[in-house]
Amino acid sequence: MKMVRDEHKSVKFAASMTQDFSNFSTIARKKAGYSLALFLLLLILTSLFESCANIIPPLGGPKDTLPPIPLSYQPKDSTLNFKGQRIVFSFNEYVTLDQIQENLLVSPTPKIRPTVESKLRTVTVKLRDTLEPNTTYTLNFGKAIRDVNENNPLTNFTYTFSTGSYIDSVELTGNVILAETGKHDSTLIVLLHRNLDDSAVAKEYPRYYTRVDSSGNYHFKNLAPGTYALYALKNEGVPQYADSTQLFAFHPQHIVLNEQFRDPIQLYAYAEPAQPKPAKKSAASGNRRKEKEEEQDRRLRFSLNLENNTLDVLKNLVLSFPDSLKTFDTTKLLLTDEQFKPLSYRLETDSTGKLYTLFYNWPIDQGFKLITQQGLAEDTLGKSVLRTDTLSFRTMKESDYGSIRFRFPNVDTSLHPVLQLVQNDKVLFSYAIPGKELRIARFRPAEFELRILFDENQNGKWDYGKFFGEKRQPEKVKAIGKKITIKGNWDNEIDINL
Repeated sequence: MKMVRDEHKSVKFAASMTQDFSNFSTIARKKAGYSLALFLLLLILTSLFESCANIIPPLGGPKDTLPPIPLSYQPKDSTLNFKGQRIVFSFNEYVTLDQIQENLLVSPTPKIRPTVESKLRTVTVKLRDTLEPNTTYTLNFGKAIRDVNENNPLTNFTYTFSTGSYIDSVELTGNVILAETGKHDSTLIVLLHRNLDDSAVAKEYPRYYTRVDSSGNYHFKNLAPGTYALYALKNEGVPQYADSTQLFAFHPQHIVLNEQFRDPIQLYAYAEPAQPKPAKKSAASGNRRKEKEEEQDRRLRFSLNLENNTLDVLKNLVLSFPDSLKTFDTTKLLLTDEQFKPLSYRLETDSTGKLYTLFYNWPIDQGFKLITQQGLAEDTLGKSVLRTDTLSFRTMKESDYGSIRFRFPNVDTSLHPVLQLVQNDKVLFSYAIPGKELRIARFRPAEFELRILFDENQNGKWDYGKFFGEKRQPEKVKAIGKKITIKGNWDNEIDINL
């Protein structure tokens, strides 16, 4: 209360001083002129405000996290018999546009995209394509419209109009899954084509297309009734199927959409693996490499997949060479026990000629010797094994492994399920599931993601689909929504409900 009274006195004092000065200034003008009066006014006011308490500036409030709010549409949303070429949206604050060409979806797809501009609190759309008669159009701005201060996006702001006397109201929903992983990709788009020829997805723009959300869901609204071909693909700027290495999905049948259509449609996206391209070498670079190699050691070196001179019995012994081999004499590669007793093994090479895999039924915790004799191999650069070497190594102990018992209480073995153990999106181990239980006697301690492959052709691996010609869907994989940790020297038990 005292503070209020003090402030009241200060206000009264200021008013009093202002009135006194008014009287004084009249006299001053008469005697000394108007400039002197202004100087005295400044002096008195400065003295007055210095005597008052310090004023604390207002503290900042919470950060603005709200998107812009649309206040009006010109013409209004869901306008019928639309004939204009310009649409204006007004917002409650200053707005800007972010990647409008990537964000804006116009359905049906126009041949010429509209021009979109922002100014202060308005966004203006200028339609540049000829509008079709009796057609419902939808503009979805994605995350393009944002406020200026905090860059908050107005997500999926949508505007609809019709050039006819009604708004189309057919809807289509569904989901897209990555067939190889069982996961989702929010960069995919889903397409509806009126042209039912297979080639249309590669040669033409779709009649409608929309985005999927982070869970792979899609939702078409305001569709015209009719028969459509349904696809999904990676959004790479142009809604067309460019090549087989692009993520792609197709529905095997054409769909007839009408007001009664309610069933969601599941799509499975896949991509064919890219074929490696041969490296191009110029004559100059080849000469430089040859000169450099002539200066280097002519001995052919290689590495083995050992860990501190021990071999994981769940793996095979692999010899890795830096360059492709021209010759490899298997009679000069010997595997023996610790007493130099020769052992029989099987050897395979990969397509590059750099990896040679030695297959043997490795026992636990035993010693071995690998003897590489002079002349074993020569690579394409002329390097060769120049002398005989003996490498000693052991296999790992039983305590280095844990056992795993997987239980599948509701498995359907007619679907040929395969358990996949995954690290960093790479399948490291696969096991066919024979029934309600799968036991693995030895396994290295590690953390894995789990997936279930439904192996239709029973070849033990995932197979991609083929659209043109075969119309073959990819094999499906289900992602199990948890990670497992395998403990060493432990009986691990894991239940998986499919």
